Amino acid sequence: MQTTTTQEPAGADRAVPSPATDSPGATASPVLDLVIPVFNEETGLERAVRTTRAFLDRSFPYPARVTIADNASTDGTLAIARRLATELPGVRVEHLDAKGRGRALHTVWLASDAQVLAYMDVDLSTDLAALLPLVAPLVSGHSHLAIGSRLSRTSRVVRGPKRELISRTYNLILRGALSARFSDAQCGFKAIRADAARELLPLVEDTGWFFDTELLVLAERAGLRIHEVPVDWVDDPDSRVDIVATAAADLRGVARLLRELTSGRLPLSEIRGHLPLIGDRQRPAPGTSLLHQLVRFAIVGGLSTVAYAVLFWWWRGPLGPQGANFAALLVTAVANTAANRRLTFGIRGPGAALRHQGQGLVVFALGWALSAGSLWILQTTAPSAPRAVELAVVVVANLGATVLRFVLLRGWVFRSHRASSPAPTGAPMEGPVR
Repeated sequence: MQTTTTQEPAGADRAVPSPATDSPGATASPVLDLVIPVFNEETGLERAVRTTRAFLDRSFPYPARVTIADNASTDGTLAIARRLATELPGVRVEHLDAKGRGRALHTVWLASDAQVLAYMDVDLSTDLAALLPLVAPLVSGHSHLAIGSRLSRTSRVVRGPKRELISRTYNLILRGALSARFSDAQCGFKAIRADAARELLPLVEDTGWFFDTELLVLAERAGLRIHEVPVDWVDDPDSRVDIVATAAADLRGVARLLRELTSGRLPLSEIRGHLPLIGDRQRPAPGTSLLHQLVRFAIVGGLSTVAYAVLFWWWRGPLGPQGANFAALLVTAVANTAANRRLTFGIRGPGAALRHQGQGLVVFALGWALSAGSLWILQTTAPSAPRAVELAVVVVANLGATVLRFVLLRGWVFRSHRASSPAPTGAPMEGPVR
């Protein structure tokens, strides 16, 4: 893939600013680089760029650049883009030889010298009045990313019921499968601080429409702060997005990202400490709140209970009730600690894993004492009790021990790991206001 940049040439009577000094009064590097990804948009491109450039010059307080990212258009889009870059100060063109909105944003954002990177759809579906509320929290140092949300209660949205249903269903899937907390993954109106982009973009694999979702999920899992802005949004009736193909690709992306997050291969834990914010206190990453931990602990505990019951029934004959109870508890305790370490408490990597397992065995011993004591009482009071009754007693005892196990895992075993995260402070970005 090749990338070429078209800059404004000098005119006969005056020098036209280069992209680095495109806005009137701008410094060498603009505060905002607003990217418009396009593919075969020769009909609406000129209106979009002129409208956006006029808005930035008239109403936006920070030096800003408009970058047209052409995704291998086969019509007159690139020629129009280059003409606009020649005519309008503060407009430039990046041409890519391959399609993909994610590929365009990845390429342009990583090469940009701006402090804040944003993008918007060429159809101008989102009211430009939301641009300053989108960018301001990033310039001030309040947030790392900002997204426009069409699903906010104060947003005003005009679109058909089919797209509304698809959008809300997709976001429910993200909440259920990936524990996403942002409200609108696919609104074409987003911004990110350049330092956050440098940390996150190398981890984002998707080059198409799922790029937005993957970026936001990784940002949340890294503990970054995402600001949401209600937007006024009008659906483009001429949109050529293939809804079925896009939805299928998004679902495949969700499955892939879930596998990668579960594997623990993504180095997300280090990112948060590199990106300080104003008045920031280290917050737990999504999925580490008490509610999420309880839900995941219950799932792990349920699977552990099933495994315990199978092992107890299997070993009851050769080992006897107490031996089967001890062996089944030991095996499931080791697996339970490892699963809760990764899935419930979000701890990745080998660091302190042996210590966690050792402390987990202490918790196991307490649970074993509870279940062994229950079995002893049963055998003392009803020595001829059938095996099914024995199983029921130890299962109930283990369910009771589960509460104790959660309290000890959260408050003792994994507490020091959670408390060791730094609490950085930050400062706002510096940028001239005109």
